Amino acid sequence: MQQLRIPPLLVDIVQSSISVFDRVVFDKRDACPACGGSVSGYDTRKKQFAVMLKDGRPCPLNVFVKRFSCRQCGIVCFADEPFYPDTRNGSPVVDLCRTLSMTMPFHRTAAYLAQIGIIIDRGTVRNYAHRVFPEIPTTDLFGVRLPLSVVSLSAITDTGEGSRVIGTEALAACGFPSACRAPSDRPGFSEEWNEREEEEQEEKWQSKSP
Repeated sequence: MQQLRIPPLLVDIVQSSISVFDRVVFDKRDACPACGGSVSGYDTRKKQFAVMLKDGRPCPLNVFVKRFSCRQCGIVCFADEPFYPDTRNGSPVVDLCRTLSMTMPFHRTAAYLAQIGIIIDRGTVRNYAHRVFPEIPTTDLFGVRLPLSVVSLSAITDTGEGSRVIGTEALAACGFPSACRAPSDRPGFSEEWNEREEEEQEEKWQSKSP
């Protein structure tokens, strides 16, 4: 495959913006998204945010998202998190797929992201491009249209040695994507969907293990 010409500084910006989420905890929710009732802590789930290429090998990058149980209607819901509804990649990755695919074919978008260090397949890029999401603010950087979420995240990556980005900072930088999440239409829906997602991801990585 022909190597694409990508400015090294652009690679650094995107990689640092995505990597800042590694093992970040998201544990804030004020009320139930379905009925507005008060919520109490339920448990915490690990969710895959992205797959990065490190030393030539795919490496899953995970976040931890707290779940809450509504005291009024009983549904189990997630904390405010950096994911759009029903997506298996963090919102900055989705933003990159949608923004880049505005100016290049889906297969080229996937190849472009792979050279940056983000592993995602052409079919997923196409799926995100055809989905309905809130408008993504963009800016031009090194002649490439990038989502502002990625540029904003790059500004909070220099947190000092030994320090970590907190969930609220990361959510604010990436535009608080879970605010557009629709309420679950029945108790347990969010829980069941995410359990199926986790099982499928586990089977996928087990099949790739030597």
